[in-house]
Amino acid sequence: MTATRAQHLLAAVIALVTGAAYAVVTLVRFDHFTIASFDNAIFEQAVKSYAGPGAPVVDIKGPGFNILGDHFSPVTALIAPFYRLFPSAQTILLAQVVLIAVSVHVIAVLAMRTVGTIVGAAIGLAYALSFGLQSAVEADFHEVAFAAPLLALAGAAYVDRRFDRVVLWSVPLLLVKEDLGLTVAVVGGVLWLAGERRRGAALAVGAVAATALILLVIVPGFNAGGAYAYSGTLGGDRGVVATLLDAPGRKIATVVLTVAITGFAALASPWVLLVLPTFAWRFAGDVPFYWGTEWHYSLVLMPIVFVAMIDAIRRRPALRWATPVGLVVGGFMMVGSPVAALADPVTYDEPPRVDSARTVVSLVPKGASVEADIGLMGHLVTDHTVYWLGTVGSATPEYVLFDVAAGIGSPSDVAAYAEQAHGGTYDVIYDDDGYVLAQRR
Repeated sequence: MTATRAQHLLAAVIALVTGAAYAVVTLVRFDHFTIASFDNAIFEQAVKSYAGPGAPVVDIKGPGFNILGDHFSPVTALIAPFYRLFPSAQTILLAQVVLIAVSVHVIAVLAMRTVGTIVGAAIGLAYALSFGLQSAVEADFHEVAFAAPLLALAGAAYVDRRFDRVVLWSVPLLLVKEDLGLTVAVVGGVLWLAGERRRGAALAVGAVAATALILLVIVPGFNAGGAYAYSGTLGGDRGVVATLLDAPGRKIATVVLTVAITGFAALASPWVLLVLPTFAWRFAGDVPFYWGTEWHYSLVLMPIVFVAMIDAIRRRPALRWATPVGLVVGGFMMVGSPVAALADPVTYDEPPRVDSARTVVSLVPKGASVEADIGLMGHLVTDHTVYWLGTVGSATPEYVLFDVAAGIGSPSDVAAYAEQAHGGTYDVIYDDDGYVLAQRR
């Protein structure tokens, strides 16, 4: 069924409005120097290197470190042309917002043309404001943002039973992140269940083979240690089974909420099987951040479960009554969310230390090398060579800048640390509001 012009327009409005809200969320957080992690700085260094043009060197992971030896995400090179025109951390942040907004448009159009304009618009809005998307924006840019539109497009093709296009949109997921190869393999399994035996089997086998190649050959080939750095997180020291049993309540809650935002309708579609690989590696990992609904780890699950919901309603129209249940759950998850916070004027008030943060960053000359903690790292990458205090290695930075008041474990005596770590003499040239900047003589 083809969407009407009005449905396309309404989907565009939903995508643009929610995209604008996410843009405000991410830009305000950046302007307020809100600390999430060092991930955005890592991705900016990678994109900056691609825009060079050159190999994706990320000095934050270690001097001269090629990021393809950490995670296999060459898709981020697609941001490089835009970064070359607008070199800034905000370009990376807004790229994620655009990718999410594209997926919102695809899901909203699919929902409206499949189950009707009113119910479909409600489903599109529920997806646009789902916790997985909001948490991802709050966590700054991550490569899995590229998976959102690809999974939405592959899912739309599945609902339409255009199985050749399912394959077309699924295969690029192999370039987004190495774990998504298993998701592509499950797509093949779902196609096999739909009667596309040959195509489904070929996709599944090809995805597993590609994943093995990436994990066993490509990533180790770029990694100085000659191995995939995250293999040890599966099970940790205690084994996979023991780790799977950690925090069972939290993990069960994550699974329940993931399908509850669809009113549990997603469970009636084979497409929901695509969530299994992501849940498997998250729950088998010994990193507690993986287990809940926070951070960006649920971003790839949102287009999957909402497509499954739409497909389930297409199969069984009575399931459209699951939509109000999903909206109630989604409304509950909105309490205290980043988008809900936009209605609070306090959100736009500058934190007390912002002026000091801007001042200390301005004191580091453009082009200089600087070792930093995660406090101000994301505001330095654009114009500087940036190292992280945890992986600075043998580099000798001209400046060392730490946020000693943030409680992130940075040495309080910055000059003494710098001299011990790098030799020579460092003078403190700025010390205010917990930000300490030392310069090498």
